Amino acid sequence: MNEFLLVGGMFLVTFLVRYLPFGLAGSLQIPEPLERALRYVPVAVLMAIVSPAVLIPQGDSVQFSWQNPHLLGACAAFLAGWWKNNLLLTIVVGMAVFFISRFLIGGF
Repeated sequence: MNEFLLVGGMFLVTFLVRYLPFGLAGSLQIPEPLERALRYVPVAVLMAIVSPAVLIPQGDSVQFSWQNPHLLGACAAFLAGWWKNNLLLTIVVGMAVFFISRFLIGGF
């Protein structure tokens, strides 16, 4: 019986957390500073996901050197994206630099 209450409680909490923002979206007015701040959430989440994969590729220590193909590819992708503002070009340049540097350095 306790398991059913536990699963039901988890369902209720999960449902309310996900439903309330959508249910109240039409009637709630978000202040302008909060709305501006919320625009940075996707970028912050992406950086939180990508940064460990780039800087700690082996999972044991930070590898901040030119011998890290992940870092070289990320830097090249950043520069290509900043230069041309083209998503496909950014991905292609980043992957090309990653694979070429991985081949030349012989790592990971």
